[in-house]
Amino acid sequence: MKTIIIGLGNPILTDDGVGVLCALEIEKLLSFEIQADIDVTEASVGGIRLMETMVGYDRAIIIDAIMSKNGHKPGTIQILTLDDLRNISPTQHSTTTHDTSLVTAFDMGTRLGLHLPSQIQIYAIEVENVYDFSEKPNPEVAKAIPIVTSMVMQDIQ
Repeated sequence: MKTIIIGLGNPILTDDGVGVLCALEIEKLLSFEIQADIDVTEASVGGIRLMETMVGYDRAIIIDAIMSKNGHKPGTIQILTLDDLRNISPTQHSTTTHDTSLVTAFDMGTRLGLHLPSQIQIYAIEVENVYDFSEKPNPEVAKAIPIVTSMVMQDIQ
């Protein structure tokens, strides 16, 4: 099964870079093994560009920061699906093609007949600061990095 692991975020905006930091750790661990069917990348895009990154893969694992309204503490890890994202953001930014959600872009790609992953798993790490410049996440968020890394490594074994 051809798999892509995508660490999302901006690595210079404190907690927002947590997905990228996880992807870098996973990439280091995978460098010791031959994994011809697994690609790891980082991205700071969403919507259509993110969907395009997944074209040609059977499975996608996305790691990203989340600021939910559920009162979760920073560092809390949630495992989400595209359907979960549909419930979190029902409007899907449908008024402009310049700013669409992953769900809307994925649905469009499916209707266009693109080879998109049949399995998408999203590791969402609760964060608190995505506005201040720093290459290091807050301590609570940083503690989630080895946990998510381990979870993803178990998923791909």
